[in-house]
Amino acid sequence: MKLSKDRILTTHGGSLTRPDDLLAMIEAKDAGRPYDEAAFAKRVTAEVAEVVRRQRDAGIDVVSDGEEGKPGFFTYIDERLTGFETRPDNAPPGPRFADMRDHPEYADIAPQGLSRPVCVGPITYVGQAQLQTDIDNFKAALQGVNVEEGFLPAAAPGMVSADRPNEYYKSREEMLYATADALREEYRGIVDAGFVLQLDAPDIPMAYPRKMHEWTKAEYLKDVELLVEVTNHSLQGIAPEMVRFHVCWGNYEAPHHYDVEVREIAPSLVKLRCGALYVEAANPRHEHEWSVWRDVKLPDGMALIAGIIDTKTNIVEHPELVAERIVRFADVVGRENVIAGTDCGFGTVANRRRVFPSVMWAKLRVLSDGAAIASKRLW
Repeated sequence: MKLSKDRILTTHGGSLTRPDDLLAMIEAKDAGRPYDEAAFAKRVTAEVAEVVRRQRDAGIDVVSDGEEGKPGFFTYIDERLTGFETRPDNAPPGPRFADMRDHPEYADIAPQGLSRPVCVGPITYVGQAQLQTDIDNFKAALQGVNVEEGFLPAAAPGMVSADRPNEYYKSREEMLYATADALREEYRGIVDAGFVLQLDAPDIPMAYPRKMHEWTKAEYLKDVELLVEVTNHSLQGIAPEMVRFHVCWGNYEAPHHYDVEVREIAPSLVKLRCGALYVEAANPRHEHEWSVWRDVKLPDGMALIAGIIDTKTNIVEHPELVAERIVRFADVVGRENVIAGTDCGFGTVANRRRVFPSVMWAKLRVLSDGAAIASKRLW
């Protein structure tokens, strides 16, 4: 994993918006409707090449494939794992999070209960062909493109099991470890291909506002420890410096007033076997938490990818603000340990576009511009 040796490097949360024609294909495929498989494959290959080029043009140093062919940052895994059965409308009705329930006028427009896959058998990995396609498309897209590094995102073990009922394993813990064992094949495949692996785990901070009426804070924090242990288990055989671990509080605009604080989960997160911890930090509910890292020290060999750009609004940040945010982190953890990123992906769920594509590219350009300003101040 490249670090900020002589300037602040830039990256982002992984997913980028999909163009309308590709989105229509993804929606048809995801819904089980007829679609032209050859045309879809060709379009994904072309779009991955396009987004890689545009990331470079925006000044992004560490780029991804944009997850252009996936329906969502973790729902893609449904076709790569056995053991799950989808049942329509089996989620509890109403908003999923406590912050939404506190505000009825917001709850009226918030996404309601959705269908959830149920674990009904042994979890195994069968996504080898899809993973190879991701790798091949990304390798082809990177040919002749001058960037520092490439990464591919994947769902963390806890994310896959976060909201899925278990009817097969004896316990949640047993299901988590089975998921970790299955996903290890995907993780190793990404790293063996020469790419940095990003594990996406919004389930860790988001579990509390979802289950705060069922769990005490102590019970929640104990579960965070379990998720860290399970994640480390899934990364057996993978060098920590090839892994970045992303947590956020959900890529949705809402009050967020029940969000767990970074200082409560940071002591567990720094136990992860990863080369970089990636934490949302531009969200106004969490922007002040850069100071947490004064007290919670990063272990040797662990960098911090800080969310510097918001991914929920169409406001383009000023490059001076971007620079200020970066410098704050650098002053606390050291300039060489900071990489500037976005809070989350811009296209975490393909068909829920919160930021318009042209604004997304403007935000990424500003991230690069602000990092250049910060670099001049820090070096």
